[in-house]
Amino acid sequence: MLVGVPKEIKDSEYRVGLVPSTVRELTRKGHDVIVETGAGLGAGIADDDYRAVGAEIVSDADQVFGRGELIVKVKEPLPVERKKLRQGQVLFTYLHLAADPEQTTELMASGVIAIAYETVTSPQGTLPLLMRRSPGAWRRMSAPVAWRRKTAAAGCCSAVFRACRPRTWSCSAAALRAPTQH
Repeated sequence: MLVGVPKEIKDSEYRVGLVPSTVRELTRKGHDVIVETGAGLGAGIADDDYRAVGAEIVSDADQVFGRGELIVKVKEPLPVERKKLRQGQVLFTYLHLAADPEQTTELMASGVIAIAYETVTSPQGTLPLLMRRSPGAWRRMSAPVAWRRKTAAAGCCSAVFRACRPRTWSCSAAALRAPTQH
């Protein structure tokens, strides 16, 4: 699978969809990862850090959205990004669709398979990606993100989701993997 990581363009958003340690795991598992140049700068991660673990750095978001089979972001896609989504592509990010009917309509029209972080459910029925205040919540998150605020150091979490049976997705603390053979 070709995983794409665009630079976040929402105002005051410093996080990035994947950190280098997760890119390393993905590339070790045989996946290709493309990262838009400068995508990690707000989190203190240089392009060379991504290159060192096997990512290809591309010059713009058009390449990420145009080539990526799975797009991993932090925030909901803005209108300019939604226009780049295509049929059958997978988008994994926070979406908050109830508050944004225009986004919902445009995502449906694009044919993208949109997986909202806020809808990922644990085996216990909880919403682990919405548990920011609980101890260790960032370590348990399924979406790898790094962030930096002007007064805080960079931080990250490293788990990603995996494919289980064909066409079935679940949350896991493992790297993206091919469907499990049964």
